[in-house]
Amino acid sequence: MWDYFLIDRHLDEMMTIVADLGDSLANVRSDLPGGNSPYQLVFHCCGVAEWWTRSAVLGLPVERDRAAEFEATGTVAELQQRVDAVVAHVRADLAVIDPDAPLRGDPSADYVDTPIGRSARGVLLHVLEELAQHHGQLELTRDAILAARSAG
Repeated sequence: MWDYFLIDRHLDEMMTIVADLGDSLANVRSDLPGGNSPYQLVFHCCGVAEWWTRSAVLGLPVERDRAAEFEATGTVAELQQRVDAVVAHVRADLAVIDPDAPLRGDPSADYVDTPIGRSARGVLLHVLEELAQHHGQLELTRDAILAARSAG
């Protein structure tokens, strides 16, 4: 069984950042090129974790609109509910995932011929990669939003 510590850690710390920003700043996009709001980054991470583990690895149906993740808005409480639901799914899924098994679902076309698309282990490492990347992006986004607010 895989330890879900790193997944929980990233999502918990990301939610702390969003909660600290509060509802008034959680949906603000930074001035960074192609910038997303803190809410959108965490919402996207939920989509990543859920789709890759449930759909790609286990072959379960998951409705996901990736583009809409980058337009999502809401309250900190709503986002916390989404994170809690995804964490519960991932924890349950990790208990039954065989890391060395082939995928039961179809990976993204960009990954089908890569180690990510060949096994559950590849997918789980990709999920951690994405969470770490977006966690750092969220920290930069927070800093840019707070700097702009202080300067304004």
